[in-house]
Amino acid sequence: MKSKDITPRNKKGERHGYWEWYYDNGQLWYKGNYVNDKQHGYWEEYHYNGQLWRKGNYLNGYEHGYWEYYYYDGQLHFKGNYVNGKQHGYWEEYYRNGELISKTYYI
Repeated sequence: MKSKDITPRNKKGERHGYWEWYYDNGQLWYKGNYVNDKQHGYWEEYHYNGQLWRKGNYLNGYEHGYWEYYYYDGQLHFKGNYVNGKQHGYWEEYYRNGELISKTYYI
């Protein structure tokens, strides 16, 4: 895996700003922002084949808000919300054909 540091680090040498990481095959692995070495804001992460794996927001290094996860072929797998890195509220899981498998409520 290789990283591409597009913006400088902060004064402490921590990741700060927009970053991209790539698989050894050259495909994008993930892209998003860091603030003081913590993931923060909108992120996208990809499967090894280049298909989107998941997308959503981070808040101070934790998944926070609405997220979607995708199968290796690009079909929606899961969707739901996080609060400070923990699943919260309704989460839905789907078969590859788009049919709903389950709907689970997390507290």
